[in-house]
Amino acid sequence: MFSWLLAAALALSSPPPAQAATIAPDPIPRSEVMAMPPELRARVHEIVIGNDASPRQRFQRLMNFVVDSDGLGMTYEEEATYTVAEAYATRKANCLTFTLLVMALAKEAGLEAYPQEVGETLSWRQVEGTIYRDNHINAGVRVNGHRFTIDPAADLIFLPRPPVKVSQERLLSHYYNNVAVDRLQQGRLDAALQNMAVAIELDPSYATLWSNVGVMHLHNGNTAAAERAYLKALALDPSDSSALFNMVQLLHQLNDPRERGYRQRLARVEQNDPLQQFLQALDQERTGNYTRAIDSMRRAIQLKPDEHRFYAALARIYERAGDISRARSALAGAQSHSRGKVQAHYLAERERLRRLQATKD
Repeated sequence: MFSWLLAAALALSSPPPAQAATIAPDPIPRSEVMAMPPELRARVHEIVIGNDASPRQRFQRLMNFVVDSDGLGMTYEEEATYTVAEAYATRKANCLTFTLLVMALAKEAGLEAYPQEVGETLSWRQVEGTIYRDNHINAGVRVNGHRFTIDPAADLIFLPRPPVKVSQERLLSHYYNNVAVDRLQQGRLDAALQNMAVAIELDPSYATLWSNVGVMHLHNGNTAAAERAYLKALALDPSDSSALFNMVQLLHQLNDPRERGYRQRLARVEQNDPLQQFLQALDQERTGNYTRAIDSMRRAIQLKPDEHRFYAALARIYERAGDISRARSALAGAQSHSRGKVQAHYLAERERLRRLQATKD
């Protein structure tokens, strides 16, 4: 899975009702995240290491063991932020958990493995009034001087830049960050903040974590703590787009005159960032500035022309601005870049607008 980068949405909703806590400690001890069950360790020694295999043979066996049905048969599941033991029990993993698993197995097999980070991708989601921007992490393995990248989602997401090697502390901070976001979505804010505290202790110089902490404080109504967290994130990385966006939204909510300065900084950063252009368009739409919202959304589409949600949002803004013809055209773009039920929805929306336009002609 991805490590989630939170951006406070335009109108924060209340978190969903808290769910019953699990029996397991929360947050779990760091030593347990990559701990390997005895049964799994025994299988690695039997299948991967057996017969004094060479490093290259061990590497190939390891990869086969992870993906083949007669081995672990791991399947990709976007929400599966698990420990190594949980991944072994469920046979499910997202990109983060897959990296944890490969790292643990490679270490047991005597191979050199390390986490790699891409940073922000062009993948995102919106849940309960909060937008989650995805970071991406995968595993690198060095065998006889050759470097290999192990990534189960390489064909599923757009990676704007090559991965870079990061520390194991950064990898674990991603894990606790992901768990914290899970807890936030469950309405368990105390558990979310406790997991984020572990993530920050592991990697206090990572601006993303501080921005996420700010969002969590904002969900709790603590604007002063949210501002302190955003300021910390921006001290670490003055061009962090999500921290800037979050700060702009907070200062707007507080009617703080500093908003203008931060908004100008954000505008400089987001000019070539499709998601930030999208967020800016939503902000402009909310205030009724449809002309600027249209310009920003069109810029987002120019930067990422295959994102159907951008076209759909543009269609909505055109409709609100009273331009039904262009709204229908934008929906045609959304339809052409989508599939299945989503595509059928856009087709139905185009038909609705056609009928609406017919009544006005």
